Amino acid sequence: MKEIFENVFEHQGRILTPNRAPGSQVYGENLMQIGGKEYRAWNPNRSKLCAAIKNGLRNNPIKYNSAILYLGASTGTTPSHLSDILVDGGIYAVEVSAHSMKTLLRLCEKRDNIIPILADARQPQSYHEVGEVDIIYEDVASPEQADILLKNSRMFLKKGGHAMIAIKSQSIDVTKKPEETYTQVKEELSKELELVEEINLEPYEKDHLFLVLKKK
Repeated sequence: MKEIFENVFEHQGRILTPNRAPGSQVYGENLMQIGGKEYRAWNPNRSKLCAAIKNGLRNNPIKYNSAILYLGASTGTTPSHLSDILVDGGIYAVEVSAHSMKTLLRLCEKRDNIIPILADARQPQSYHEVGEVDIIYEDVASPEQADILLKNSRMFLKKGGHAMIAIKSQSIDVTKKPEETYTQVKEELSKELELVEEINLEPYEKDHLFLVLKKK
């Protein structure tokens, strides 16, 4: 087993994280016992961050003690793996859907480093008490994806901090080719954020581009 990032491992072609809540699954993932410790298999078809890792992500700013603002937490699939990684850090998990929040709240009962926030990521002032974070992760299906990230970055991301975003081209403009949308979003983000790395998420996600950025 090889540690490829902090608390992220590769074993027999699978990406694994150490289970913070041993014995419990979040989305039906496989649990594996290795060296007396339980690990969760991270499914790249269910998590865009895992898809990026499988596709060769080199720059992963997430450390064991990071403070992360997660926009578009949904029911908590990817946040649960971040919870495994963050031994001393924490995740502010913003989700606008009350239905998804019910599932997320159940997850938080077993994972005390996830703080659920029922709010609209387009209105960061509504959760201003979050304060400064090391990383903003955005996975929001909206034509305003770039604007959402920039608004939150201005309010919460520390200087030199990182942003990670999965651009969903078909949520932004279905009339344009994905490459045109990617270029447009990158140009908009580059006004305030430096592009560190980009990863196409095929074959795990169609028409998605994953970006790692740094606050200037």
